[in-house]
Amino acid sequence: MRPPQLASVIERRLLVNYRVAPEAVAPLLPAPLRPQLVRGYAVAGICLLRLGSVRPAWAPAALGLRSENAAHRIAVEWDGPDGVETGVYIPRRDSASLVNRLAGGRIFPGEHGHADFTVRETPDTLRVAYTTRDGLTGVDVTARVADRLEGSALFDGIDEASAFFRAGDRGWSATRSGRALDGMRLLTDAWSVEPGRIVAARSSYFDDPERFPPGTATLDSVLVMRQVPVGWQALPELPLTAPAEAGYAAGPGPRKVLR
Repeated sequence: MRPPQLASVIERRLLVNYRVAPEAVAPLLPAPLRPQLVRGYAVAGICLLRLGSVRPAWAPAALGLRSENAAHRIAVEWDGPDGVETGVYIPRRDSASLVNRLAGGRIFPGEHGHADFTVRETPDTLRVAYTTRDGLTGVDVTARVADRLEGSALFDGIDEASAFFRAGDRGWSATRSGRALDGMRLLTDAWSVEPGRIVAARSSYFDDPERFPPGTATLDSVLVMRQVPVGWQALPELPLTAPAEAGYAAGPGPRKVLR
């Protein structure tokens, strides 16, 4: 395995998960990707991520940058040379960081839009909200750290949920070219997640009845990661064999919602 190109610390990561009807997700995915199913559901969600000490892997942590970021994610699978492979498809990334917006898709994979974040945290309660400058996306999530994962129809406890997301360590991002997907892999020897409980959640993406008709996208669970050192490895582009039928156009600047 090639060494990581970037190093950082996940200071805080909320994985807000929805269970979704597969037929609602399938049009959002470009081929060769298809929904990865858990107990008959597709798995989608929002990653609300604060990274610290972001720098080239060879550089000292003191030179690293800090940023608030968000990504909409759909768990996917595809046919690789050695069989079925798994990861996530990211139709949209957003960041408060100018560096991420300028470098994403150029110096490292993953084009980012511009978003403004509101964050309030205590040891037990986390609220992350953001709106994008293009007006297409708004998210507001409040979660509490819990002793165990309860109420999920996707996962039978925190160990199963942790294993699922750890296995989906490759993220494929939509690009403006529409010809291929940018790829990035998360690497860590210190993987650790905590169960959470949703207090309140609003998402213009998942609450949109045109994209997800009533009953097709249901809030399922939330996981919390804090202070986890990670590396990021760029992957070769994944060529597309067919575009998504619906979803977000990718890339910074003005975007259109594709129906």
